[in-house]
Amino acid sequence: MAAAGYAVRENDPFTDKPSLVIGARETSPYANSLRLLWQKMREPVIERFPKAPGPPRNIEAYLKRVTDAYVTDAYHSLSIEGYRVTPALIERVRRGSRNPEADEGDREQRNTIAARGYWQAFQAVQKSLGKILKGENPGEVADADHGTWYRELFAPSVAVGLLKPADLAGYRNGQVYVRESMHVPLNRDAARDAMPAFFDLLREEPRPAVRLMLGHFIFVYILIWMATAASGASWTVIPVTNRNAYVNALEKASVGEDIVHFADFLAGLVKKRLAGEPLPAVPKASLADER
Repeated sequence: MAAAGYAVRENDPFTDKPSLVIGARETSPYANSLRLLWQKMREPVIERFPKAPGPPRNIEAYLKRVTDAYVTDAYHSLSIEGYRVTPALIERVRRGSRNPEADEGDREQRNTIAARGYWQAFQAVQKSLGKILKGENPGEVADADHGTWYRELFAPSVAVGLLKPADLAGYRNGQVYVRESMHVPLNRDAARDAMPAFFDLLREEPRPAVRLMLGHFIFVYILIWMATAASGASWTVIPVTNRNAYVNALEKASVGEDIVHFADFLAGLVKKRLAGEPLPAVPKASLADER
């Protein structure tokens, strides 16, 4: 709320504390459904994922490899989301030589804004990853930091006037739909009930593979490989060439509650990285191509 420009003042209106002991959070039907779904999907995920190698010994070296993978990560992730970006554009945004606030006449401003937001969010996620690699609980870190990831992701849109600062306060205020999907996301009230339950599940889950899979499925893409890295696996990227397989598997999990195809898809990517396979390639492009 403070980040959105609101003045926040806290005070306790109740001077007399009740002696009745109740739960820390009221349990809604949405929260219960989420817990049942998590338990239903948990075992198929465990069966399909390789054993976690364990946390990396050299944290700084691991974080450097994550940084080195950024252009590849951003290119494939943004392309899957439908943005038209190139490695050169992503690199220029990272270096600060292309600014969406200054590029008002740029035909590709939308893509520049997306690339800038992804870079800012990526840096915020790296800070969170550092906490996890030092032993903090992944669920607690995600709960505490996900608001920052969200604000950084959309901060460029606020800077150019596409969004208001207040739009980034709290969870969404309206219904959203997924193009070309039968899945309808939870309504705004249900989302507010489900998100705290989600973080409880993530905090309590001992298996890195389950945090990775169900964290991705239930939350957002930016969480997925942070959960993978917490287990010691290499930073992994979903290739844009596999977009149809990814979307189809996610659709089966969302609509039919069949996590098997999605687990097989992501487990395959993790296994390849554990076996030493490099990150997916990106198109060859020079900075001159962007000028």
